[in-house]
Amino acid sequence: MTQIESAKKGIITDQMKIVAARESIDEEKLRQLIAEGKVVIASNKNHKNLDPVGIGKFLKTKINANIGTSGDFDKIEDELKKIDMVVRYQADTVMDLSTGGDISEIRRALIQRSPIPFGNVRRIMRV
Repeated sequence: MTQIESAKKGIITDQMKIVAARESIDEEKLRQLIAEGKVVIASNKNHKNLDPVGIGKFLKTKINANIGTSGDFDKIEDELKKIDMVVRYQADTVMDLSTGGDISEIRRALIQRSPIPFGNVRRIMRV
């Protein structure tokens, strides 16, 4: 069940409890905001070491960091150093904008390394 589905059913999830404590907001108030679509919790069930982050109304402003490879710079080791820096300097979320190298392998490694929410853009090739 998703966070919004839980919130609409009146269920306060573990992720909601974590976010409420971090944001100093009442758990029930947070649940209501999620149910209304005014707050989201970035928490993918497939991201095993993720620390959930709340984004939206009445919550603190979040910082996103963009990283990624290119056709000229596509080493996985460099991307892992970047993700370590993003976490070290306490960004709240990270977006991978890679366009070069083995993007799938790079993203798997970055997600495994990242405790913060991780997004990416899908590269679509048009002929």
